[in-house]
Amino acid sequence: EELPEEKPRHLLGIGEPEDLLSGIDKGVDLFDCVQPTRLGRTGFVYTSGEGKVNLLNERFREDLSPLDPFCTCPVCARYTRSYLAHLFRAQEMLGGTLASLHNVHFLASLVRERRSAIVTGGEKKERS
Repeated sequence: EELPEEKPRHLLGIGEPEDLLSGIDKGVDLFDCVQPTRLGRTGFVYTSGEGKVNLLNERFREDLSPLDPFCTCPVCARYTRSYLAHLFRAQEMLGGTLASLHNVHFLASLVRERRSAIVTGGEKKERS
C-alpha cells in the first residue's frame, strides 16, 4: 500500500550529501543520521570543492584557508584548516565540536538550497 501524498517520508541513516540529494529527488521529506557529527568527531569535514576531507592529512598542517571557502558557517568564518588540524593532532575536543558544527551546517545548507530550487520550480520532487 502506498503512503498517502500528504504523509511525510522519513529516511534514516542517510548522511552523505549525494544520498541526501537523491532522497530529496525521490520525495523524502525528513532525514535522520549521526554521520555528520561522527565524521566531524574523527576529523572529516564536507567541502563543496573537494568532497569529504580528512583534516589529519599532513597537507592541512599549514593550510590557512577556511574548511570550505563557499561555506557561511561560523567555523569557516573564524578558523583555518591548519587550526582545526592542530586541534585534532593535539586531541582537543574542540576540534570535533567545530568540525561537527561545520558538517551539520554544510548539509543543512545543501538541503535548504535544494528546497529553494523545488519551491521555485527549478527541481521536481518525485513521490514514490
